Amino acid sequence: MKTKAKHLFPPQVSGSLPVPVYFRSASVPANAATHQHHHACGELVYSFSGLMEVKLANNHYLALPQYGIWLPPYVEHVGLNRYETSFCSVYIAEEFCAALPRTTCAITVNPLVRAILEHLRDHPPAPEAQRTEEDDRLLRVLLDQIVKAEYAGSYLPTSDDPVLGPVLQALEANPGDTRTLPELARQANTTERTLIRRCQRELGMSLAEWRQRLRVVKAMPLLEAGRTVESIALDLGYGSASAFITMFRRMAGMTPDECRKGG
Repeated sequence: MKTKAKHLFPPQVSGSLPVPVYFRSASVPANAATHQHHHACGELVYSFSGLMEVKLANNHYLALPQYGIWLPPYVEHVGLNRYETSFCSVYIAEEFCAALPRTTCAITVNPLVRAILEHLRDHPPAPEAQRTEEDDRLLRVLLDQIVKAEYAGSYLPTSDDPVLGPVLQALEANPGDTRTLPELARQANTTERTLIRRCQRELGMSLAEWRQRLRVVKAMPLLEAGRTVESIALDLGYGSASAFITMFRRMAGMTPDECRKGG
């Protein structure tokens, strides 16, 4: 996993945790990344603003507004962000990870979990020696909520399938591509049925849903950069802003303007 970045920052935790649940938050500049690393503990990554990404050897995960990224202990990864980002990590000691997924995945962040994370960001827990019972109770509630959360796999999975992989790469390079499924299949020298079957096998969803997720991901940094909804809609292949807004609300659970304002 090689990542080009203007800023390299060290992993936030190394070695064993001082407490069972450890919270850290940070703001990082655009085009920043960590070195490839792993932890002996589990980690939940969540972005308050911006778009934090995590790259593994074969997968690419994104911390979207309604999702965090769960990394089990000892998973090699690189954290990066293309735009200025404020995020947090919740580190969970290995012995408390048995009830959590054994593979990296997206985890749904409900309003309660988000509220707790925002509170911890604004009122960081005291150091271990000064930790209060209130801190411990809140972190236990957070752990319980993370264990109960719904898991969603990768929001935007990738594939190195020799037929499907090049199609996904072409769409990612040009998310406004409006070619139909039959046209994409012909371009890939395959049949529509084969492409449908490989999408379900490799991605766990239809190509249409994957393309919509891709457009949501591509739209987010453009919204943060101040682009108008109309211009983003046109760039992403929509004939009108209303069609883009309808898709965005359905996929992200909020309108583009709500996303721009922090959800």
